[in-house]
Amino acid sequence: MKLVNIWLLLLVVLLCGKKHLGDRLGKKAFEKTPCPSCSHLTLKVEFSSTVVEYEYIVAFNGYFTAKARNSFISSALKSSEVDNWRIIPRNNPSSDYPSDFEVIQIKEKQKAGLLTLEDHPNIKRVTPQRKVFRSLKFAESDPIVPCNETRWSQKWQSSRPLKRASLSLGSGFWHATGRHSSRRLLRAIPRQVAQTLQADVLWQMGYTGLPPIHLSFRPCVELGANVRVAVFDTGLSEKHPHFKNVKERTNWTNERTLDDGLGHGTFVAGVIASMRECQGFAPDAELHIFRVFTNNQVSYTSWFLDAFNYAILKKIDVLNLSIGGPDFMDHPFVDKVWELTANNVIMVSAIGNDGPLYGCTLNNPADQMDVIGVGGIDFEDNIARFSSRGMTTWELPGGYGRLKPDVVTYGAGVRGSGVKGGCRALSGTSVASPVVAGAVTLLVSTVQKRELVNPASVKQALIASARRLPGVNMFEQGHGKLDLLRAYQILSSYKPQASLSPSYIDLTECPYMWPYCSQPIYYGGMPTIVNVTILNGMGVTGRIVDKPEWRPYLPQNGDNIEVAFSYSSVLWPWSGYLAISISVTKKAASWEGIAQGHIMITVASPAETELKTGAEHTSTVKLPVKVKIIPTPPRSKRVLWDQYHNLRYPPGYFPRDNLRMKNDPLDWNGDHVHTNFRDMYQHLRSMGYFVEVLGAPFTCFDATQYGWDSEEEYFPEEIAKLRRDVDHGLSLVVFSDWYNTSVMRKVKFYDENTRQWWMPDTGGANIPALNELLSVWNMAFSDGLYEGEFALANHDMYYASGCSIAKFPEDGVVITQTFKDQGLEVLKQETAVVENVPILGLYQIPSEGGGRIVLYGDSNCLDDSHRQKDLDSDVQRRVDHPDCFWLLDALLQYTSYGVTPPSLSHSGNRQRPPSGAGSAPPERMEVLEKLLSIDLDKVVLPNFRSNRPQVRPLSPGESGAWDIPGGIMPGRYNQEVGQTIPVFAFLGAMVALAFFVVQISKAKSRPKRRRPRAKRPQLAQQPHPARTPSV
Repeated sequence: MKLVNIWLLLLVVLLCGKKHLGDRLGKKAFEKTPCPSCSHLTLKVEFSSTVVEYEYIVAFNGYFTAKARNSFISSALKSSEVDNWRIIPRNNPSSDYPSDFEVIQIKEKQKAGLLTLEDHPNIKRVTPQRKVFRSLKFAESDPIVPCNETRWSQKWQSSRPLKRASLSLGSGFWHATGRHSSRRLLRAIPRQVAQTLQADVLWQMGYTGLPPIHLSFRPCVELGANVRVAVFDTGLSEKHPHFKNVKERTNWTNERTLDDGLGHGTFVAGVIASMRECQGFAPDAELHIFRVFTNNQVSYTSWFLDAFNYAILKKIDVLNLSIGGPDFMDHPFVDKVWELTANNVIMVSAIGNDGPLYGCTLNNPADQMDVIGVGGIDFEDNIARFSSRGMTTWELPGGYGRLKPDVVTYGAGVRGSGVKGGCRALSGTSVASPVVAGAVTLLVSTVQKRELVNPASVKQALIASARRLPGVNMFEQGHGKLDLLRAYQILSSYKPQASLSPSYIDLTECPYMWPYCSQPIYYGGMPTIVNVTILNGMGVTGRIVDKPEWRPYLPQNGDNIEVAFSYSSVLWPWSGYLAISISVTKKAASWEGIAQGHIMITVASPAETELKTGAEHTSTVKLPVKVKIIPTPPRSKRVLWDQYHNLRYPPGYFPRDNLRMKNDPLDWNGDHVHTNFRDMYQHLRSMGYFVEVLGAPFTCFDATQYGWDSEEEYFPEEIAKLRRDVDHGLSLVVFSDWYNTSVMRKVKFYDENTRQWWMPDTGGANIPALNELLSVWNMAFSDGLYEGEFALANHDMYYASGCSIAKFPEDGVVITQTFKDQGLEVLKQETAVVENVPILGLYQIPSEGGGRIVLYGDSNCLDDSHRQKDLDSDVQRRVDHPDCFWLLDALLQYTSYGVTPPSLSHSGNRQRPPSGAGSAPPERMEVLEKLLSIDLDKVVLPNFRSNRPQVRPLSPGESGAWDIPGGIMPGRYNQEVGQTIPVFAFLGAMVALAFFVVQISKAKSRPKRRRPRAKRPQLAQQPHPARTPSV
């Protein structure tokens, strides 16, 4: 876990800390493709991303000619000191049209120049130009198996991509090897996906992607153009035998070719519109091929933005985008997607291949309300393991995520067109995405009144017609499996209207409404928040009339619940949100039963033909609500998960809790008690606990009734309140994690927006904040990092990058273990084992009626993403580490009833509590940040030795090499140099000052006609290597 887990109960509080992290880092994936000459090979695709040095994208507030754009930039930079700049030519089909952005090159690294640009009234934003590189390799794979046992393999990579990458192809981070796990889709036979979804029924009716006017037996239909579908990918060869209506092929790269040298773009286009062999959905649709990747698999953000603008100019109807990334605050990209859908482009995008991890792993733009997000299933209607699942993260930490994906469809073992002809099979949500895009293209061709077709109306038809998969919850399947024929029936009689997603709230319906249905509500509990998406099929913009209204069903006890709302002031484009907060009234504190009612909401949109008169179209929607109420449970059974203090990405940056996961070191998981802590949540529920989610500060509730998960700093009022609660009977259990500023520097991250190196906001846990919280009881954690397997109370345990207890009261109980010194291994590539590492402490507050405190140095055993999805990158094998739920149960028994488990109190590993003498507590990152500007490479530091834990050399096989250069670690790892840094920094500054004074004096004493010497003085090389890396 990422920060600290504290659960506060009447006698127990558990504090588990985690943070959100996401980053446009690449994923790696394997996709098996039939290769004519290499049938035993697997196609491996790797992604890496970089920032193009000195190049920036300047976004304007509107569309302007090239001359006007040049004028704006020139006038903005005129007042700055930036002289060496130029506009980079973009030779592509959109060059002759007005544009809303420009790409410039500034040779000087002057931040002031960029700020000057952003101050111009016609310039909206300045962001760096980005580059993504994708490579293809063929690797040996398993032998071919019978067709009814088709194998496919997927490289599971947990790091989210920094760049938007193809979601059937993966990418790597730091050139890591990634994790690989072969999977078998039992009886998943590659088949014609269009026929499986009954597209042939619509073909027989005459619908193939042409407008209804082309149907001679329907003379009354209105005239229209072919359905225009855009494929953003690797291109398409000119005379491919599978396609008969390729309207336009455009190249947005710097290569002079339109052909597909890799095959992925051909496959996607084939799923949509192939006319033979592996037949697509709409063979007569008008294909517009956008080649945005080179044969070397290089692309730039500006290429996508230009291509998006051109798609708007060409009035594209449907756009398939099989790429994605986690950063919904990537403004140029997100803004352009909004602009596309606002211009009536129906965008279909893959939800992501981050499964089977159950977390907030959804990709952007598929997680946007105006985009159709697609998940994957196999041909047996099982959710594909690779398909991302969980809530969206836009609304966290204050609220609750929205329902995504919108629909799921076949994405495993799907057949599509080969690069030169023939068919091949691929898997991934980027395969499921063109399946839906092809179905949408076919559906649009069936609509007689094309003005009824828009991103909202098509999504409404898809989700209303989707078939629910049994035994699968809403955050895995969305509204269900795509049903093409039912969607056709809905669209054929569609009338513009507003609708809601989900269309009802039933907190008693399991498993579909999980996690809402997993726990009844009660008086005094945190409100249950449901985030509903409003789809407005009446127009691109709209509003909510008055405000939503709660109407309880009195015969069904609806007056026993209270409902509050938060909603979008403007619905644009085509959508908005409605956040619903449900709580129990005081009169139902002892009542048990079912309460029902409904919410009424009226949406209004301007009448498109009557804008001048101010007329509006309106649509009223009813949202049924059904909940189960129980009497308020005892305080000892209530646990509170603190989402309010939970950090997330963007904008924060956080490293992994488990540093052994070197192939994906960034913690991008959307940490939540209902996602990657789901097993712990279900365990607590099975033990009779009630878990609530807090979205407000601690001062807003009675802390003596709860526990929480936290990462943020605590307000002084919160700390004081917690201390009072513990002194008066509240018990505290703390599951911590690592925190070390040197390790945090080693995993620093280059931010592409600010073009600066970012240091992590915290480590696995915010130890300084925790130590401040625990200091009143003479307790503290250290900044050491430890790892290893051990046994505790006859249970196998794994300590994954945990810390130790640095200070604990003398009358407490402390358990120690022997571990690897992982901090030394990370920073210096040295291996050692430390004995008697204090990891578990139990303490009874001595005051009358006082509570109990428990400290444990590692929380990974409670986190599904680290416990079940780990990989030993040294030996490339999966490692399923055991959970520590048994320990959690034992600690809850101790804090609730004061009974110390005999297995702990009489353990042979019980040692005297550490006093904290001779060890400095971990410092916050901002305190040490100033050291980053000091170059200690030129300083020789004396080799002071201090007291350190007893160590022994690692036995053969215990060591593991790290890819990180050596350095020093604050705290106990650099006691020999920590006190000398200020002295030598001062001396170094004095030497530099004296040098410049001498040089100035010499310059003044020379005759003016002489030229200054060009040769610069050489600094003497130090005989000893530096102990600290230069940053």
